[in-house]
Amino acid sequence: MALKIVMFSDYICPFCYVGFETIRKLKPEFDFQIEWRGFQIHPDWPAAGIPVEKMRGPGEAESRQALWKRISAMAEATGFSMKPPTVLTNSRAALAATEFARESGRDELLEERIYRAYFNEGENIGDAGVVARLAAEAGLDAGEVAEAIKSPKYEMRLKNNSLAAHQRGVSGVPTFFIGEFPLVGAQNLDAMRAILKRATERFAS
Repeated sequence: MALKIVMFSDYICPFCYVGFETIRKLKPEFDFQIEWRGFQIHPDWPAAGIPVEKMRGPGEAESRQALWKRISAMAEATGFSMKPPTVLTNSRAALAATEFARESGRDELLEERIYRAYFNEGENIGDAGVVARLAAEAGLDAGEVAEAIKSPKYEMRLKNNSLAAHQRGVSGVPTFFIGEFPLVGAQNLDAMRAILKRATERFAS
């Protein structure tokens, strides 16, 4: 039986993108099952988005620049690239679409497409129309995704994800549960490889 990993994450979190790609990169090396769980960190942000400049206070431009230098270096070390989003947005539509995609096993494909759209292409993933188009690019039916985004069924799943996260003590993302062991924050490739190696050995013994 494979090791079970649960990852709580949100599309608007750059470290979640790093964590997502790190896990995908290590998949061929380890026997594990990954379960992606959406956990919204800024439900208060509007779906229309807030331009990044409007959120900056005095001196924040410099600290943001330093933060993104670090994030970009982590991404490059994992073998992909990303850049700061131009708009801070609400991820609810994207997370609901992912719950729908999970039913056909296309959730990982959709996640990759949404992350890339937000952190490389300047797309506003708070816009349900944008999410439906991205879902079509990941092989889903855009009309069905648009309906799913509005459906109480997927809204309930997001609430259940949030409840499960709180019950397990999750207060930030990304948070991984490797078996029952929590791991908070994105790790570099070598650190995550070592963690998974130890976890796999423990799990097998």
